[in-house]
Amino acid sequence: MIMRKGIAHLPLHGGKAPAWLFSRMTLLAREISWILCYEFGPHEFLRKLADPFWFQAFGCVLGFDWHSSGVTTTVCGAVKEGLKDISKEIGVFACGGKGGTSRKTPLELEALAQKRLIDANAEELKYASRMSAKVDNTAVQDGYQLYHHSFFVDKSGHWAVVQQGMNETTRWARRYHWLGEDLSDFVCEPHKAVCCDKKENNVLNMVATESNDARNMCADLSCVRPEKIVLEYTKIADLKMARHHEVLLKDIRPENLGKILLKTYEKQPKNFASLLDTQGVGPGTIRALAMVSEIIYGKAPSFKDPVRFSFAHGGKDGFPYPVNRERYDKSIQILRDAISKTKIGQPEKVKAIQRLSNLM
Repeated sequence: MIMRKGIAHLPLHGGKAPAWLFSRMTLLAREISWILCYEFGPHEFLRKLADPFWFQAFGCVLGFDWHSSGVTTTVCGAVKEGLKDISKEIGVFACGGKGGTSRKTPLELEALAQKRLIDANAEELKYASRMSAKVDNTAVQDGYQLYHHSFFVDKSGHWAVVQQGMNETTRWARRYHWLGEDLSDFVCEPHKAVCCDKKENNVLNMVATESNDARNMCADLSCVRPEKIVLEYTKIADLKMARHHEVLLKDIRPENLGKILLKTYEKQPKNFASLLDTQGVGPGTIRALAMVSEIIYGKAPSFKDPVRFSFAHGGKDGFPYPVNRERYDKSIQILRDAISKTKIGQPEKVKAIQRLSNLM
């Protein structure tokens, strides 16, 4: 099986799903999630959520916009709502969400561990949540500010992350997918497949393989006395630099940089991941350290954007046709009946659905 994880690129759309549609999305997402976990297991369900292609198709089946940014927040919201009363049964739990809800992810993971609903170390899961967000918001500086973070975890501690950032200038959004399976390094090529039609220019990509030397040098520099780094950075800021160095130069103030570097100096990060996980270390700090690393030691980071290159019930905006409510309700009922019969030892309908899929 090809494991596809990565990035989807979507136009920003305002508004929200109407109540009549979201209530149906929740019900259909609930039944589909149950069947997937029953047929293939919770771990495979997480693999599918981590696949940007499958996730996009899932949104189309649920009847949302086929291409807009809203599919991320609405589908994740529908899955989280739909899983509420079946999470213990199927062994998959959803945490986080949009805006302020995303910041509740650590508390939700802690609660799951305390209730013994997951057989995993809560601190390790919270670290995965924190680092996936830090990487896509700080280590990959592509101009998209994260505002959505959903964390899915099964009873055994396997996890997947779906998060999204927006670029208010271009009015585009990017969705980032993560899968904990076989992930050994959060800061070196964590996205195994990155899918998008558009590449950005001048992207500081500190998680590229080519940035390995720059990552190591940034970690080393963070352990040096702050005043020395600030002095070197001030010299750089006075120079006429290449275009990709100019982008955020005005946003990095030496006095603020010194305060953050004092924290890293006291912590003495042992590697780039530890540096990135330091509280207060944001895009400005990483960019400044990368600049010092390149100009003094010749350890240049990568500036390559990591991105690479049908409806079941209709779409919210009427494309390719309006959502057919009667057909939508019928789909929910068929799946609900199949699940009910499976639970009492009569799995004929699930098998019938499986046979139908084999004909496609």
